[in-house]
Amino acid sequence: MLSSGSRNFILLLLVLGAGLFGFQQLAAGPAQYVLAVSWQPAFCEGRSRLPECRSQTSQRFDASHFTLHGLWPQPRSKAYCGVSESVITKDRKRRWHDLPWDRLDQATWRRLQQVMPGTRSGLHKHEWIKHGTCYDGTDADEYFSDSLHLMDKLNGSEVRKLFAARIGDELTGEQIRAAFDTSFGPGAGDRVRIACKNDQGRRLIVELTIGLSGTVSPDSDMSDLIAASSPTDPGCPSGVVDAVGLQ
Repeated sequence: MLSSGSRNFILLLLVLGAGLFGFQQLAAGPAQYVLAVSWQPAFCEGRSRLPECRSQTSQRFDASHFTLHGLWPQPRSKAYCGVSESVITKDRKRRWHDLPWDRLDQATWRRLQQVMPGTRSGLHKHEWIKHGTCYDGTDADEYFSDSLHLMDKLNGSEVRKLFAARIGDELTGEQIRAAFDTSFGPGAGDRVRIACKNDQGRRLIVELTIGLSGTVSPDSDMSDLIAASSPTDPGCPSGVVDAVGLQ
């Protein structure tokens, strides 16, 4: 039998715990960044002319791992920071190879070529000019190093394992969100939006966008970054995890 003092102490702990839990829920705000990742085989369906799609193989990294589309400061209107109109025009006309570019550290560049196959089409220049110029980092090397840090965490997670194990099969949004919860904590899946596209009667999962808030760095915890962001629209309810090969 608990004494009156003990019961009051336990009640106080419960009240404080509830208050703390409520504060944590309220602390999550609009995403400061969105990490956009592609499932490359699905992206390449209907894009056979792109060099990164012509050259894909079942042994290449992007056949079984998520690839980097971009890290986008939010809101989406936050773009082309300090970029001249002439460069913006080139970018919007998809003249990406003509965009200005400062060379990355060799190690960063090698990693980026693997995780962003679209470098073959100049995607890295487009992402830097449109989004990276608005990033809080100092230069393109820091922007892509931070992006690659996030990709390493995602590709080392149960989410990537789930996709790789289900190539050719359908995944539901519930299954994907559950894998995010397992890897990055309860509620992480609610911060993920799934994008699909139709291809010859199939609905393919082509992209995931993940809300993040906080400071992104090589030392940051992706679980914390996801938890600090507000839930988002879940997007596509289900789709097929496409295999390499153009249909």
